[in-house]
Amino acid sequence: MWRALAAGVLSFLIVPFLIPFESSGTLTSAQAEPSAEFVELNGLDVRIARTEYTGDCGCTPPLIVLMHGFGASTYSWRGVSQPLAAFGDVISYDRPAFGLTERPTEWQGENPYGLEGNFLLLDDLIARYGNDRKVILVGHSAGGALAGEYARTRASSNLSLVLVDAAILTSGSNSGPFEWFFHLPQMQRLGPILVAEIASSGNALLEESYYDKSQLTQEVYDGYRLPLKIKGWEQAFYNFRIAPNENPLRDNLGHLDLPTLVMTGEHDTVVAASDAPLLNAKIKGSKLETIANSAHLPQEEQPQAFIDAIAKHWDYLNK
Repeated sequence: MWRALAAGVLSFLIVPFLIPFESSGTLTSAQAEPSAEFVELNGLDVRIARTEYTGDCGCTPPLIVLMHGFGASTYSWRGVSQPLAAFGDVISYDRPAFGLTERPTEWQGENPYGLEGNFLLLDDLIARYGNDRKVILVGHSAGGALAGEYARTRASSNLSLVLVDAAILTSGSNSGPFEWFFHLPQMQRLGPILVAEIASSGNALLEESYYDKSQLTQEVYDGYRLPLKIKGWEQAFYNFRIAPNENPLRDNLGHLDLPTLVMTGEHDTVVAASDAPLLNAKIKGSKLETIANSAHLPQEEQPQAFIDAIAKHWDYLNK
């Protein structure tokens, strides 16, 4: 028995380094989408998409920052960016590990895949494009949890929040007594191989995210799968998995004190639609909107209803 155990341990220590692995991605970000715009934020080449204000308020318009969820990108905001420009300048960006944003394997200072690394990137983005004006963070799913905690810890009278199917109350944690195991050199070698399974399982999550499956065209599948064509995407996903991403927002929702609109798709099961009224009750003074005939991606399935919900509460969000 002891010999078998020793052999198993020895295999784990050595075999991972003998397994050949090459990313399924073959393209650079520029090759995948030549028209994409990039800007350096917190030392990373970050893919952004901008839409200038189209209204006529005769004032300095607010900046609307769109923050996507896990496995998504700027693509998930394609149907609402232009309509939102009637309210302010709009910018969306690909978070580290997702979309076309640079995927570093080494860094100095704060881990760019971690919570604080994401906050530093957002600090830089707001400093560059916010110009000391009103900033409205629109966060979807995991992006909502990130936006909410950023607003709580970077408390400012210039900030407002829109939380769309936000993964706050039911969000998981990557901390625990055995978290050290995932940081072992052997696991860092095996991790990208294990993560590669996302390339197939991601379709199931996308399908659960849509209530009206007829809207799931090949174009939509291709839009979500484009980042998987980038060389090194598996390593970036694993780096994100083991990064310090513990988010304490769930236990501190009562400390959010800024205009907040909580929004959910009526049929969301990825982040249960029933979470939204609970969030609404915990966040002081917040408003609640349910988007009918949609699931986890109301901004994609029902873009006009999404815009109408923003318009209904615009004076509140922009105060």
